[in-house]
Amino acid sequence: MDSIIIKDLSLYAYHGVNPEEKEMGQRFVLDLRVALDLSLPCVTDRVEDTVSYAKIIKAVRTHFTSRSYDLLERAAETTVEMLFETFAPIQRVTLLLKKPDAPIAADFAYVGVEITRDRPEKK
Repeated sequence: MDSIIIKDLSLYAYHGVNPEEKEMGQRFVLDLRVALDLSLPCVTDRVEDTVSYAKIIKAVRTHFTSRSYDLLERAAETTVEMLFETFAPIQRVTLLLKKPDAPIAADFAYVGVEITRDRPEKK
C-alpha cells in the first residue's frame, strides 16, 4: 500500500491530565503515515485524484486544537477517526503523537503514543 507521510507537524493544544496543561497548553508533535492507493495520481498528475497533504494537515490541525483530552491515547484515536470520516480513500493511519514538554521531572526527548488503525468495515 502507498503512503502519504507528514512528519513533525507541530501543534499547540490543551491536552493533559494536569490542570495547568488544560489552562496553559503545550506543544505536541505528530508524525502521520496515511495509507491509500496512489496509483491513479501517479499516472494522472492531478491533485483531485489523491488526498492532498495540505488538506490532511488542515483537518488534523482543526480537530486536534479544537478539543481537549486528558490522555494522548484518546487524542490520537479521535484524530485517526476524523481522518477516516473526512477522507474516503484512506485505508490505514499510523499516528505517532509526541509530547516533548510533558511536565515530568526527567530528561527526555518526548513521551508519546503510537497507534495504527485500519478503516473500519462498513456495517
